[in-house]
Amino acid sequence: MPIFPWMGRTCREAVRTLDLPLLSALLAVMAAGLAVLHSVGGPVRSQAMHFAAGLGAMWLLSRVSMPRLRAWTPWLYAVSMLPLLAVYAIGTGKYGRRWLNLGLFYLQPSELLKLGVPLMIAWYLHRHPLPPSPRTVAVSALLIGVPALLILLQPNLGTATLVTASGVFALLLAGLHWGWIGTGLGALAVAAPLAWFGLLRQYQKDRVLTFIDPAADALGTGWNILQSRIAIGSGGWQGRGWGQGTQASLDFLPEYTTDFAFSVLAEEFGWLGVLALLLAYLFLVGRCLWIAAQARDTHARLLAGSLGLAFFVYVMVNGGMISGLLPVVGVPMPLISYGGTAAVSVLAGFGLVMAVRVHRPVHAG
Repeated sequence: MPIFPWMGRTCREAVRTLDLPLLSALLAVMAAGLAVLHSVGGPVRSQAMHFAAGLGAMWLLSRVSMPRLRAWTPWLYAVSMLPLLAVYAIGTGKYGRRWLNLGLFYLQPSELLKLGVPLMIAWYLHRHPLPPSPRTVAVSALLIGVPALLILLQPNLGTATLVTASGVFALLLAGLHWGWIGTGLGALAVAAPLAWFGLLRQYQKDRVLTFIDPAADALGTGWNILQSRIAIGSGGWQGRGWGQGTQASLDFLPEYTTDFAFSVLAEEFGWLGVLALLLAYLFLVGRCLWIAAQARDTHARLLAGSLGLAFFVYVMVNGGMISGLLPVVGVPMPLISYGGTAAVSVLAGFGLVMAVRVHRPVHAG
């Protein structure tokens, strides 16, 4: 018999809302991220503190009931927009105004919209008949487009794309007609030349041109992707070993703690390490979709499904970026790349998915 029986009850109550399969996979990925940072002399302690804050946010959000979350959603969306607007007045950053200096830490407001947008779209769609009508699609497009445009103008093309994807996935899961999808793709095709000449900065254009032919400027704009490919290829099947990579330690690989951290993992742990990490990511996405399928109301189903699919896009964009399959857009690899706001927002998103699993209403809505 336990000496302190109340302690066991308290611990069980504390973890009651946590989905243990999701939590186990997340801890494994976070451990891999800290190992990669340590191998290149990165800020391991700082990232561990970010993970701790993210796990705290995940636990708190997992305890929020769906009715309460629905009641809070419009306010959360509005509040997340405020720092996004403030960044234009007092923001800072290397390539534009992307960060807010809050003294103790830097906040990247665009990361908040990775949660705010799918929350808002799921809230709005569950209040209307599905599949969505033209009016519902138009209002949803506005709710997605306003924050995405503000992020794009910072400029931050990568995060704007991810925020848009998170909202669009909710629409797709709601039964969006294929005609709307075709119309959207056509609009993107028409808008692409306008964005090229009117919105994109020169460094963003260089990234697209480098994607087409990185060897055209091997010592300039093509350097990053070519060195990343070398790191991935030199890892081989089993890798060089933890801490034995040369591309980062000899400063050939740029941004090796952030955008190209996955390249470090590929060099040190090889294709076996890459495969293990991708399987962990695949499990996380699959678990989110399973939880969405088990949800008994539209709001919960759309929220869990859109967050899971958005996480899948984060992984695919960074993986495509570091391997040369996609242009370099500055998107980190979730929980592997160093970053405070990004880590907390990802873990908070999984907290919302856990809330969907735990707080399932008795009747469908």
